[in-house]
Amino acid sequence: MLNTGKLAGRTIFISGASRGIGKAIALKCARDGANVVIAAKTAEPHPKLPGTIYTAAEEIEAAGGKCLPCIVDIRYEDQVQSAVEQAVQKFGGIDVLVNNASAISLTGTLETPMKRYDLMNGINARGTYLVSQKCLPYLKVGKNPHILNISPPLNMQPHWFKGHVAYTMAKYGMSMCVLGMAEEFKAEGIAVNALWPLTAISTAAMDMLAGKDAQKQCRKPDIMADAAYVMVTRDSGSYTGNFAIDEDVLKEEGIQDLDQYACVPGHPLMPDFFLDISAEELNKNLKIPQASAGGASQAAAGGPAQTFEVINSLVSEDILSSVKGVFQFNLTGAEEGTWHLNLKDAPGGGGAGEPAGKPDVTMTMTSEDFVKMFAGEMQPTQAFMSGKLRIKGDLAMAIKLEKLMGVMKSKL
Repeated sequence: MLNTGKLAGRTIFISGASRGIGKAIALKCARDGANVVIAAKTAEPHPKLPGTIYTAAEEIEAAGGKCLPCIVDIRYEDQVQSAVEQAVQKFGGIDVLVNNASAISLTGTLETPMKRYDLMNGINARGTYLVSQKCLPYLKVGKNPHILNISPPLNMQPHWFKGHVAYTMAKYGMSMCVLGMAEEFKAEGIAVNALWPLTAISTAAMDMLAGKDAQKQCRKPDIMADAAYVMVTRDSGSYTGNFAIDEDVLKEEGIQDLDQYACVPGHPLMPDFFLDISAEELNKNLKIPQASAGGASQAAAGGPAQTFEVINSLVSEDILSSVKGVFQFNLTGAEEGTWHLNLKDAPGGGGAGEPAGKPDVTMTMTSEDFVKMFAGEMQPTQAFMSGKLRIKGDLAMAIKLEKLMGVMKSKL
């Protein structure tokens, strides 16, 4: 999507813009010749995550913008206040605020220490509120002022809380800021909106959560950057209080070729959290080879027991070396029970009952979904993100099971 120049000379304050979606939005604005303020914590290279505020600033200036990198932990009022004051001193004001900074821990109530709870709520809900509060006096006199929160629609279906209630509360706190502030500042012409991706987005954080293999089911951050650009260049006096989805925003602008944003064009995509859309519905227009009718139905007829017979026949040194984990499956539904799978120690394999030692990953789902997952009809990442699968332990290791499932799909 081409830039229009509407943000030339305007000042965009973005939290968490040293990498990922935040940086993509910053670069998009920079191509208009905007002034971009990066407010983020990463001043030194992270051992697992690429990019710092300084490397991002270099890219922003190379793209045509001006940049002010500020070391900011948005949990602390004095640091936020200082960054806002620096922005105003350097650029003369603030016209757009993008609340992108976020923390995530997809853990259940008993597995979430209060330190992790406080981190998520401190950054997501409180941090968004705090940065908005400090920027608002300048937005009131800004040109076409916008606040854009990278947060989801407020979907109150219980399965979006189950399994990670602390994260959902924190993320929905950002969305509640949209709901309240849009109405509060409507009369002053300040737009407050939310933007959320329809699909999973390829970021370093996604790598850490689901592993590199999940990236092929993602879109690039560019789709969020293009959608954000459209939103913050719309009239702030009339476009406010919206919970927008990236794909919908772009379609409204006449953009139909969304495959350009796919990490692997033509590959099935994974729906993001908090949206009631299945992978099947999302990918209904893709020409995806269908699994043979015999395999899945045959495995379903035998249930978990027959599925494990197939698993045990397929365990190899290659699978053991690539997974290196012990799994426990707590199955509910028609064939309730506990099963285990050792993909760490030779000769590997599994069956009924708990593993001999502590599992690296515990997965809870219905017995029907378990069979579908190993028959290749349901991917672990998609099952997890849709609430059909609950994972305790190493999420990235759980995603490694997709390799075994791919082998099983060809054998069933």
